[in-house]
Amino acid sequence: MAKKKAWTISREQKILFIDKNNTELSVRQQCELLGFNRSNLYYQRQEKELLDEHQLRRAIDEQFMKDPCGVIKMMKYLRRLGHTAGKKLIRRLMRSMNLVAIYPKPRISQKHPEHRIYPYLLRGVEIVRVNQVWATDITYIQLARGYCYLVAIMDWFSRYVLSWRLSNTLDASFCVECLDEVLKKYGKPEIFNNDQGTQFTSMEFIQKLLDANIRISMDGRGRVFDNIFIERLWRTVKYSNIYVHEYPTMRDAHDGLRIYFNGYNTERLHQPLDYQTPWEVYYGIKFCQPSQGNSLSLP
Repeated sequence: MAKKKAWTISREQKILFIDKNNTELSVRQQCELLGFNRSNLYYQRQEKELLDEHQLRRAIDEQFMKDPCGVIKMMKYLRRLGHTAGKKLIRRLMRSMNLVAIYPKPRISQKHPEHRIYPYLLRGVEIVRVNQVWATDITYIQLARGYCYLVAIMDWFSRYVLSWRLSNTLDASFCVECLDEVLKKYGKPEIFNNDQGTQFTSMEFIQKLLDANIRISMDGRGRVFDNIFIERLWRTVKYSNIYVHEYPTMRDAHDGLRIYFNGYNTERLHQPLDYQTPWEVYYGIKFCQPSQGNSLSLP
């Protein structure tokens, strides 16, 4: 007579059997009866919570690119998408993602008491040449499991991305490194514009600008239109690259963005630049189309 196989159930099925509201058996006793390690139960729940939070971050990031709104309006958008997160969680995630509404409520974010805030210098100023104004900003980058932050420095006139860096924290050091690189490689602008984030108001960052005799301009707190070209860059990067590839790790994101920014600078045509690339405008290179084939010629 053939021996019957023992009845077995998977870990996932065991989890379904556990009732935390059972008044006769504690969760520990239920786990013992099922031959199940209680730590696996909490690990499974933690894993699901992390996955849910990851999906929520992605939804917040995509919606914010369409409408840079505050917590209440973001919650309403997320409700329509089927997310049930409350204000407290959404506020925490938006803060960790460095997302600020265009017109935030007063005193939502406080400037560092030791950091000086400089006036905005670009209102009504006509930008007519390269290296007249450089600008910088930080944006949140969603990875397949986790996230990181991207900083970039751009020449306003040409839209040329001079340098960029990734970091898994919002520490000021990666912004300072990015600034160091552009000053050594490209010289200096007449005006450097950034927001009032602590990374850009830090003593180390500001001192490098002052030492180079660069005029400092800071846009109003939360007023993304004061740095509109960088905001447009973020929208382009995310919809053309980040959301498409869903990079697994920060290293993968770095490799992918290196290729992307090279193409953005040297291949992407911009209508406001008379259908030239940022590279052509920044370096003053004119594109010529002879009778046979295309070529680039120096003036």
